[in-house]
Amino acid sequence: MAAAAAASVRDANRYRPPTVTGLVDLLDAQVRERPYARALVVTGERVPLSYRGLAALADAVAARLGGTGLRRGDAVGLICANTAEFVVALLGAARAGLVVAPLDPSLPESQLSARINALGARTVLLGPAAAGAPLPVPAWPLRVDVSRAGTAAVVFEPGACAAPQVSGSAGELSAHDALVLYTAGTSDRAKMVPLTHANVAASVHSLCTTYELGPDDATVAVMPFFHGHGLFAALLASLASGGCVLLPARGRFTAGTFWNDMRAVGATWFTAAPAIHEILLDRSEREYPGPQAPALKFVRSGSAPLNPATQRALERTFGAPLLSAYGMTESSHQATSEPLPGRGALKHGSVGRPTGVEIRVLDRGGRACPVGVEGELWVHGPTVARGYLGDREGTAYTFVDGWLRTGDLGTLDADGYLSLTGRIKNLINRGGEKISPEHVEDILAGCPGVAETAVFAVPDTVYGQRVGAAVVVREGESVGRGEILRYCRDRLAAFEVPDRLELVTALPYTAKGGLDRKAVQARFAP
Repeated sequence: MAAAAAASVRDANRYRPPTVTGLVDLLDAQVRERPYARALVVTGERVPLSYRGLAALADAVAARLGGTGLRRGDAVGLICANTAEFVVALLGAARAGLVVAPLDPSLPESQLSARINALGARTVLLGPAAAGAPLPVPAWPLRVDVSRAGTAAVVFEPGACAAPQVSGSAGELSAHDALVLYTAGTSDRAKMVPLTHANVAASVHSLCTTYELGPDDATVAVMPFFHGHGLFAALLASLASGGCVLLPARGRFTAGTFWNDMRAVGATWFTAAPAIHEILLDRSEREYPGPQAPALKFVRSGSAPLNPATQRALERTFGAPLLSAYGMTESSHQATSEPLPGRGALKHGSVGRPTGVEIRVLDRGGRACPVGVEGELWVHGPTVARGYLGDREGTAYTFVDGWLRTGDLGTLDADGYLSLTGRIKNLINRGGEKISPEHVEDILAGCPGVAETAVFAVPDTVYGQRVGAAVVVREGESVGRGEILRYCRDRLAAFEVPDRLELVTALPYTAKGGLDRKAVQARFAP
C-alpha cells in the first residue's frame, strides 16, 4: 500500500511538458495562468516584461500587419538582434498567419538581398539597429519602448504592401508553415529550410521534456535567434514552459557582462556553442563569481562538438553538469542530448540519446551499422523538415521517405548513445587513408595549453592531401609546435599527425558558433 502511494505521488509530480501547437499559441497558457510572471528581461536596465505585456505587444503587431494586404502563408523577413523587437515581431507576424524568415543582421546588403529574393519575401521587419541598407522589398521598422516601470508599447507603422507577389520560393509555403531558417553558408549556397508550426511544437516539446524546463527556470540568451540554437533552445522553449529569458544589452552576447546578466535574472541554465564555452572558461579565473554565481541545474552545449576535456573543466568551474546536444536546422534544432542527472547516464564524448526522434547509423549500402561501427547518421521524426525550398535535387538527396540524411558520421553504443566522429564532406584523403579532422581536433584540444584547433586538408602532389592544423594557444601558456606534435604522435596514427602545424591567434567561426571550415581552408591551406 505504501509503495502504491509513493508511486502515486511520483506520478503526480512527474514533469509534464507544455502543450502548444506552434508559434501562434506559444504564450497562451502562460497568459492565462501566469499573466504577470516575467517572460523577458530587456534593455540595459534589465527591465522585466510580463507574459501579458509581451502577448499584448505581439497582438498589436498582428493587428497592424492585418491591414497591409499580406495574406496568410506569405513570407516576411526579420532583421533584428536578440532584442524585444525580435520576439515581438516574430510572435506578432506568426499571429497574423505569416511565415517568418529571420536573417543575420551582420550580413552585407548584397547577401541579405540575395536571401530575400531567393525566398520571395513580401516585406522585411526591421529592428532598431537594422535600418539603413536598401533592400529589394518594402522594409518596415519596428520599435518596442519599455519604461523602467515595465510598461511597454510598440511603435510600428507598416505601409500597404503594394508590391505583387515577388518571384522566389515563397509559393511553396502555406499557412501551416511558421519559419524559414537559412543553413550556414554563403548567400548562394545557404539552403532555405521551411519549418511548420507542427515542427516548432515538436521541437519545443522535446526541449522542454529533455531538460524539464518550467516556470522556475531562467536563462540568458547567448546564441543568435536567427539560427535554431538560440531560437528554439533558449527563446521558444523558455517561453512555452513559462520561464524567463534575459536579452543582453544591444542584443548580443558579451563575455564581460555575462555573469552579471546571469545573476540579475536568477538563471538556472544556459546554452551556448563550444567557442563561447571556451571564452567563458578562459575568463573564469577573473570573472566567474564563484559562490555568488546562480545555482545552475545544468549547462548545455550544441552547434558543434565539445571535446570531453573542456566539458569536464567547465563542470568543475561552474559546478553543474554540462550536457552535449546535437541537431541541425533541418531537424528543427535538437535531435539528441545527454540526459539530466538522474534521468540517465552522462557519457561525455557522446551527444546523448535521441530526443523525440528516431536515429539510425547506416553504412554506404544503407544497412544498419553494428554497435560501435561508424556510419552516416539519419534522423526521422516530427521535428524533421519536409525538404528545402527551391532545391528539388538537394531535397531528393537529403530527405528520403521521411528520413533526414544528415551527412554526419557517428557511432551508436549499446545504450543508444550517439558519438559523432566527423562529417562526410570534411574527410581528408591522404593517399587513400580517410582522416576525420574532427577526431584530430579532439586529440589536439586535449594537449595542455591548447585552447582551440582547426584541422584542414593541405593539397599535395604525392598523397593528394595532407593534414594541416591551426592551433590557438591558451592565454598565458607557452606550449610550442614541437610539444604539440609529440603529444599527437603519442595518440594518433602516423598518417593522422599534422604535416603542417601553425600557431595562430584566432580561428574563424560562423554565426552559429561552429568552426567556419571554408574560411579555415581559404586562410591556412594555400
